[in-house]
Amino acid sequence: MSPRKPTSQELTREMIIGEARTQFIEKDFHQVSMRSIAKELGCSHGAIYYHFKNKAELFYAIIEEYFAELNRFLDETVNGTEDNQTKLYHVFLGFMEFGLNNQSQYEYMFMLRSVEVDGLSQESANRSYEKFAQSVQSLSSDKLSISDIYSAFISLHGFVSHFRGYVVSFEEAKEPAQLHAKFIVKALS
Repeated sequence: MSPRKPTSQELTREMIIGEARTQFIEKDFHQVSMRSIAKELGCSHGAIYYHFKNKAELFYAIIEEYFAELNRFLDETVNGTEDNQTKLYHVFLGFMEFGLNNQSQYEYMFMLRSVEVDGLSQESANRSYEKFAQSVQSLSSDKLSISDIYSAFISLHGFVSHFRGYVVSFEEAKEPAQLHAKFIVKALS
């Protein structure tokens, strides 16, 4: 067993987030505790509370990173050099790729329901959805209704939800994902 760290100053937020991220991917949200994170880091659980007031706040810090990654992808795609219809296809395909290559993260981002984190994670999910909606609208040749954009999002979410747990990565569902992305682009045209 490794020796305990004597002070919370030696323990960084990044170290805590890294270990918590690993545990949240390997276990269910409710099976991870501040004590289990502290045990793996070789410190007291009180040292973690120096950086995060509770597990929900720590979870939120991790979820924020995942949403930031998805939002960066959307920005990069929208600002790319391809024509708008191709960009739109890549937005849809990329969303499915992100979801299937990051299945645990996707579940926490869009599927986990818990009183502890709903308020915090819902805000991030709403901001990410707004980014998605703006991206889709900016790439569409026609003015889309809110329900059209939401239907496209739900269709992508359904695709990821359907394959989640049945494939290890996006590569295993790439062909149906490509067909699905083309279908949604066509439906919005």
